[in-house]
Amino acid sequence: MSDCGQYGLTVIAFVGSVFSPYYAWARQRLADRVDPENFCAINVALYGRGGRRWTMTERGKRHVMRDARHFQVGPSSLHWNGDTLTIDIDEINVPIPRRVRGRVTVKPECLSQFVTALDNEGLHRWGPLAPCSRVSVEMDNPQLNWVGHAYMDSNEGDEPVENGFKDWDWARCEMANGDTCVVYDVRPQRGPHRVVAQRFSPNGDHEPFTPGQRFALPASGWRIPRGMCNEINEAPQIISTLEDTPFYARSLLRTTLMGEPVTAMHESLDIPRLVSLPVRLMLPWRMPRRS
Repeated sequence: MSDCGQYGLTVIAFVGSVFSPYYAWARQRLADRVDPENFCAINVALYGRGGRRWTMTERGKRHVMRDARHFQVGPSSLHWNGDTLTIDIDEINVPIPRRVRGRVTVKPECLSQFVTALDNEGLHRWGPLAPCSRVSVEMDNPQLNWVGHAYMDSNEGDEPVENGFKDWDWARCEMANGDTCVVYDVRPQRGPHRVVAQRFSPNGDHEPFTPGQRFALPASGWRIPRGMCNEINEAPQIISTLEDTPFYARSLLRTTLMGEPVTAMHESLDIPRLVSLPVRLMLPWRMPRRS
């Protein structure tokens, strides 16, 4: 999010894209013989007046190069030099074709070693690589330049996401002192409901916290259920819905965590919707593929 609060950006780099219908269909045909590196994408979502864009072109292995410091998918890439992540973006907006080109620079204040399981069996793991960071966004197309607070994490799984979960809500926010709080509210397929709530400091320290009572929020336009915790006895307030899809919603909301009113980036994922045949048939319109 920009310091002025008017712009936002999400970038997701996928190896074995969890949302890919092409990857899902390949697994149905070939089971464990599918190579996840044949289903890579760099998803870019830009928010703000005059600059809203969305890209997610999936590419096959011949378009991918990857090592410990560099990940290239087609014309876009991520490069880590030891203290800064540089993301060079050269993509096409969908469904209306428009160029999306520019550079995003993420400067972590500290790298985190925290990793935890999201499910009850340790098959799905989450780690906030750099929960407290600064970001610089320099876009040529659309023309945007801003700086702000950033957050960088990693998810990995040993099985398809639909095998592990029914749905989840996730939220992260910046605290007044520069710390970052993250809440993962997860309904696994097997075992009890799980809530992971951690506060991360710029110096690398972290501590768990109790996030308060969960409240149901108004469903999205596609009727995706949304929920979020609040320490005061009222539901959090949705400021805006940034993404509204048949299986996923991304929102900005206001709530209270650790005694402090905060503005949080919030995401809700409905996995039965994701794996339904109608949604998988619709997804190629938003996720074109270059083999």
